Amino acid sequence: MQIPEPQMEHQWLHRLIGEWTFEGECNMGPDQPPIKNTGRETVRSLGGLWTVGEGENEMPGGGTSQSLMTLGYDPQLQRFVGTFIAGCMTWLWPYNGSLDADKKVLTLDSEGPSFADDGTLAKYQDIIEFLDDDLRTLSSQYLNADGKWVPFMKARYQRVK
Repeated sequence: MQIPEPQMEHQWLHRLIGEWTFEGECNMGPDQPPIKNTGRETVRSLGGLWTVGEGENEMPGGGTSQSLMTLGYDPQLQRFVGTFIAGCMTWLWPYNGSLDADKKVLTLDSEGPSFADDGTLAKYQDIIEFLDDDLRTLSSQYLNADGKWVPFMKARYQRVK
């Protein structure tokens, strides 16, 4: 079996490789104060075709949570694919996404448990945007019942090395 050559999309993902620190804020509901957090992420390449990001952040009320994000590009689907899991949740978030025309923003679509906590699923997006080679953001939003995207989390990542 011949190993595929990395394409432009794989090279775009390689921009994530390195050591990062982040500061973020998450809104868990209109009647709740925003939750601030900080953490670290280490992103490595897997065979030149995937990135694996291992994160750790402080949890509100104490303790830490670990996370794992995998990202790749499927040339047959012509889509970015991947997963996200975290030690503070039981849901595996599958990703399917694309780059914007300027190749600065990667929007990853997913589906997971609704904030309504009623057993239904909702549509979500995680959005990675590079501001420069050493600074990026990760934003999360969900699709409301009225068809509008509602932002609920944003983190700013600074490259350490």
